[in-house]
Amino acid sequence: MAFIETGFPGLLIFEPRVFGDERGYFFESYNEALFNKHGLQYKFVQDNQARSVYGVVRGLHFQKPPFAQTKLIRSLEGSILDVVVDCRTGSPSFGKVFSIELSAENKKQLLVPKGFAHGYSVLSETAEVMYKCDEFYNKESEGGVLFNDPALNIDWQIPEDKMILSDKDKLYPVFADIEQVFTLAS
Repeated sequence: MAFIETGFPGLLIFEPRVFGDERGYFFESYNEALFNKHGLQYKFVQDNQARSVYGVVRGLHFQKPPFAQTKLIRSLEGSILDVVVDCRTGSPSFGKVFSIELSAENKKQLLVPKGFAHGYSVLSETAEVMYKCDEFYNKESEGGVLFNDPALNIDWQIPEDKMILSDKDKLYPVFADIEQVFTLAS
């Protein structure tokens, strides 16, 4: 099966079917019909791509409603630790952390529904990450959770003295202090 449940409602791992031979490989990184067949009906409107060096930690970010985004994330080059925090009140996984290694080698993707704070750390020398979004970016709707919130205890798999962060990511509030703007959709 292409979709693997994570134990977090709506958060899915997508493992595309890869066809390989002596020439290399081929796979469909996204197929709307396949997603629809599994009840996943998103209209992706924006693709984002970022290149980063080892030690970069990006996140934890979200967009507040009505500009909240569902994301489909993958690594085109290198390896990242993709991390999400469930910010949806009413969710059985509210306030819990999920992480997975996404790499060019394993070709796994993470489907992150609206209501999660998202981030990643770069585990390889460099990494190129691409993700699809079902809503356009809106600067005024930016929000986030402090990357090193002690209550979340996230292991970014990067030594603290090697972490490279934006100033903005160092200033987000801890999870307990964020405004609760998300609920689990029925």
